[in-house]
Amino acid sequence: MANDNHVYNRVHLDDDDIDSESIELVQGRRGHRTLGSDRYEESTSSSSSTIIRWVIISSLMAGMYVLGTKDFLGMKDGKPSEALKHPEGHENNNFGTSFTLEQVQNTRKAALTLITMLQEYYGGKGQAENMMLQSWLNPWNFENVTGNTGMVDKIVDTMARALVTNDQKEFIIGTIGSSVAAGHDNCNYDSYERQMERTFGPVWEAAGMKLTCQNAGEGGGCGDDFANQVFCIQQNVSPKIDIAHYTWTYFEAGQPAHDMAVKMRESLARWAQMLPHQPPVHVYNTGAMRLDQMEHDLAEHMSEFGYNAFYMRSGFNYGGYDYAADEANGIDHFGWGYVGDGYHNVTRYGENESNPLRKESLGVVMRNWHPGPLAFQFVSDTFSYIYSQAMIKALDLIESDLKNGIDPAEKWAASKRKTLLKSSLPPPKFCDELYCVVDEAPTCINFEKPTYGWWGARVEDPDDSLNPHRGEVQNWEIWNVDEPLFRGVSKQDQTFFEDRDDKEICRHLDACGGISATSKDSGSVVFRLPKQEVGLVVICGCCGKQVGQDMILNNTSIEISYNGQVLDRNNWDIWPNGKCVRLFKQFDANAAKATTGHNYLKIEAQENLSEPVRISHVITL
Repeated sequence: MANDNHVYNRVHLDDDDIDSESIELVQGRRGHRTLGSDRYEESTSSSSSTIIRWVIISSLMAGMYVLGTKDFLGMKDGKPSEALKHPEGHENNNFGTSFTLEQVQNTRKAALTLITMLQEYYGGKGQAENMMLQSWLNPWNFENVTGNTGMVDKIVDTMARALVTNDQKEFIIGTIGSSVAAGHDNCNYDSYERQMERTFGPVWEAAGMKLTCQNAGEGGGCGDDFANQVFCIQQNVSPKIDIAHYTWTYFEAGQPAHDMAVKMRESLARWAQMLPHQPPVHVYNTGAMRLDQMEHDLAEHMSEFGYNAFYMRSGFNYGGYDYAADEANGIDHFGWGYVGDGYHNVTRYGENESNPLRKESLGVVMRNWHPGPLAFQFVSDTFSYIYSQAMIKALDLIESDLKNGIDPAEKWAASKRKTLLKSSLPPPKFCDELYCVVDEAPTCINFEKPTYGWWGARVEDPDDSLNPHRGEVQNWEIWNVDEPLFRGVSKQDQTFFEDRDDKEICRHLDACGGISATSKDSGSVVFRLPKQEVGLVVICGCCGKQVGQDMILNNTSIEISYNGQVLDRNNWDIWPNGKCVRLFKQFDANAAKATTGHNYLKIEAQENLSEPVRISHVITL
């Protein structure tokens, strides 16, 4: 069937040569949004003008595109335009960075255009910043910085180093989290990560780079939660992420989950500083901010390293819409399947959608406990707005250096980033010092999907000369659930996309998995363990939240050995959650020593194995 509506592809909202007069013209056509009793009439009457505004912007953008890519890049007839040439004597041909003044100005233009568009879209600068900057545990302030200087400095530093470093061509935001992060009950295309690539990506394109949002979110069926997955930050997403997003908050309710989650968040924030790009950790919570002393204390404690938490519902509330009045009249904008958040009735990319079913779907705020496309757009916009503000600050620093004949690479290149040790960070406030005060982040091999990084432990080649179990049967097989295309996609979207050529944009990437033995004939699986700092070894089973007890801890149908020595299961415990078993809490002086230069862990199927054993993770630290 031919695609008779939109081609769902990249949506450019920046662009590129829209000057300030054009922006003011569009803003002048927008009536001030009124809140309260007449809001619904305003929403209805403004729908046509909203379309007109975006048609104007789209026309201006299209016109600029027709002028040609070289004009957009400040080029005339293949040469830099006079306005964008370097100041006399300040060309950076001999600098350690190839990032030029032309790119500085083009990138600033793209960032400012995005910022201006979002301010206009959310009712003006004041309302937009109430919604997007104030809805964090530590509110952002990029103008008159007072109490959060370190937090702002960190994100600005992150942007500057990515822009200046010659061999970095990609800016990576890596998300770990639950089905909220995965975008379930929506098309993958409508997840906040995919929307952010389309919204914030053009700013990076102007810098000659690519924005990649790695989405390692997963459904609950595998049995994972924050407790084990934070240990896999280097495999679930790339170890070279520039910003880390954490979206496990649905699993933090009640005790002891809440207190353990805060401990694990602090651990993650500290481990992140041991990664190559020392990414800040930003938490995404779908709910409203609450008085939680532990969370506030953690945000203050790790602010210098960029840690912060965003609350989506608070963002909507801070825009001034009178949700309480609507609720008194039986209208719940955050009820399951409700269309319209009080500010808009559909996503920007859905405004011109001709199919009514798809257009309605793109206006859903909350599918159920999962956000819909309209809520995800607000999340994407919030991150994009903050990061664009940080980008402007970074560009100002780089431009100042370039104009003064100073090589920005001397300060901002990745190679100039100060190495952090465990002693460089403040003493831990909540986390377990044994595991969170370390010089290297933990490592993990995770057989679930998707993963974007590198493993720590690895399955050893049965014929490797260093394999101490060479010659033994080693036939465990990697297994993953084969999920259908429209698993986790709303029926409205499934109906719309099922006969379209571009239906693959709906597919979610997450799938449970493990390395599996089904009988004694499977023999063993041998893991070569990486260098370790603490000696922690944990294995997790699949699939389910409590499979660790029966599949591993009490399962006499498997035998586990370390460097050839059979381990006593009486020394193991269920940790850090119900699907995992801790084999070693730390280095054990009585454990067998390596004979081939590496430590090896072997799991062997026994004669009486009748149910499959599936190992999803091996965690080491």
